[in-house]
Amino acid sequence: MTTKSIKVKRALISVSDKTGIVPFAKVLCKLGVEIVSTGGTLKALRSAGVKASSVSDATGFPEILDGRVKTLHPKIFGGILYLRASSSHKRELVKQGIAPIDMVVVNLYPFKDAIKERGITLGRALENIDIGGVALIRAAAKNFNSVVVVTDTADYEAIAGMFEKTKGNFSLEESRRLARKAFSLTSSYDYAIQDYLRGKEEGIFPPLIQVESRKIQDLRYGENPHQRAALYESLDAEGSWRKLHGKELSYNNLLDMDACLDILHEFRRPAACVVKHNNPCGIAEDKNLARALTYAIECDPLSGFGGIVGLNRPCDSETARVLLEKLAFFEVVIAPSFDKTALSLLESRKNLRVIEINCGHKNSALQYRFMQCNLLVEERDLPIYKREARLKKNLRCATKFKPSPQDIEKLLFAWRCAKHVRSNAIVLAQDFRTVGIGAGQMSRVDAVTVACLKAGQRSHGAYLASDGFFPMADNIEVAASNGIRAIIQPGGSIRDNEVIQTCNRRGIAMVFTGERHFKH
Repeated sequence: MTTKSIKVKRALISVSDKTGIVPFAKVLCKLGVEIVSTGGTLKALRSAGVKASSVSDATGFPEILDGRVKTLHPKIFGGILYLRASSSHKRELVKQGIAPIDMVVVNLYPFKDAIKERGITLGRALENIDIGGVALIRAAAKNFNSVVVVTDTADYEAIAGMFEKTKGNFSLEESRRLARKAFSLTSSYDYAIQDYLRGKEEGIFPPLIQVESRKIQDLRYGENPHQRAALYESLDAEGSWRKLHGKELSYNNLLDMDACLDILHEFRRPAACVVKHNNPCGIAEDKNLARALTYAIECDPLSGFGGIVGLNRPCDSETARVLLEKLAFFEVVIAPSFDKTALSLLESRKNLRVIEINCGHKNSALQYRFMQCNLLVEERDLPIYKREARLKKNLRCATKFKPSPQDIEKLLFAWRCAKHVRSNAIVLAQDFRTVGIGAGQMSRVDAVTVACLKAGQRSHGAYLASDGFFPMADNIEVAASNGIRAIIQPGGSIRDNEVIQTCNRRGIAMVFTGERHFKH
């Protein structure tokens, strides 16, 4: 049997984070709610003039072991867990002298924050594992038909307002919602502990994975209008971006923003990219950001129409003007920041989404992909510059035509770009800007053909990067007929000798990386 509302007469408050607890407790007191509290929370409430009694007074037993044991007592848990509709439970409470508890306000020791501290010891980490708090939360959440559990400081204001409006009554529907939130908190908390205690000998892939994210908002729709969608944010990535201007982001906008960010992470110099359908239409780096943007757009302005623009440096007025002049229409622009003039210029386009994004945000070491019934997990393919010294050391020139050090730098630029193009991927670059991209083709020779077609005359003297090895020499024939100067590719085909001989015959330098970067 359940009631339509819960009358809160007695509350237990024991919080680690005391943000907002005093004004919340004052509202409870004003409504005649008796407050029982512990340790530091009790001290804070009494110092602010809030009438509260101690848990020790309620239990008749002192806090012990430096406060490790405070609330773990039958007079506390009996008051929370008893079933209000059970006459035998009521008689038991009277017999044992236990007073009911109708609300539990608890948040936990900051274990997740503590383990982020540099040099934290195991002992200190263990001391930040909450025991009594978790038990109180679970007990109250289990009995949500009669007990309100509050675990989030952000909920205080709304709950206080609701209490004042209803004179201390609480809706069962809202109590159930808070119980779900409470169990989510304890689940997340326990997972963080077990993940921290997991030994390195277990390897990079844990035996249990829990993907933790909080819902930010519903989206208008998913990839297509008939699909519903919502945006969730990783708990470790809070505040990674914010919208400064424009209409709401779509599901596809967000996917392309993520692709932009992956590309921008590759470059240490000022860089710009244009992304459409998760593929780059153009990438460039230059000491001048506006010039890098110009080159990125000029790679394929037709495909860039309606795309997403990414910058890895603050957007100034010069860069904003280039963007507005060079692209007739684009959906989103992302950058670490925008100066006042740049933002004012971009705001002239009513629907353009202007997004301030943390380009330096660290991704998880693992990457996840959901299948129909399974989860694929792999190590993230980190930016190439992080292992560039080793890559350069392992580069092997396979042809009699040897690239110069300057050629190598330009080949490596093309190689970084090819990593972010859907396989089969071919990138043509002049200096440090792409001039032709062949993406997502089922045959590599088609990818070479598309890239050369996109580049036109700019393919002459260009550097070609292929994300996988060339299975046949027909790729080289197409490249040579379009004037390609040098090629960078993984190598490893059973027909490598045939490919090398064709390069030698057609006057093309070619280097093997010994590694590949497929993007499926």
